[in-house]
Amino acid sequence: MAEIKLEVIKEAALTNNCPECFNQGLKLSFFQKHSYGKFIHKTTNEVTSELECKKCGTKIYPVTWTPDIERVFEYYQKMAIPQKSAIKFTGLFYIIALVLIAIVGIGVYFLLQGSFLQ
Repeated sequence: MAEIKLEVIKEAALTNNCPECFNQGLKLSFFQKHSYGKFIHKTTNEVTSELECKKCGTKIYPVTWTPDIERVFEYYQKMAIPQKSAIKFTGLFYIIALVLIAIVGIGVYFLLQGSFLQ
């Protein structure tokens, strides 16, 4: 089973007021989804965001955003550039692939020699 992690690609401290406690301390974070398995590491284009108040610790959902918060969010969303989508193979994948190629090669060699048929 692959392990899915959200890795931070951009964080910003905002000076907008929190809709809950009216404190000027918000933290905006953008995350990119990464999937780690035994054979591959996959980076996706999926980007998520989270807005949190530093003082009261509540997550602020888009329903309660003010127009100022929306403008600042759109600005930082343009600055959050994700990594390109990619698939990277692990060492275990290459070892298994080489072993399978070697087994097939040995099988073909013995088949062509005809030594195991006699």
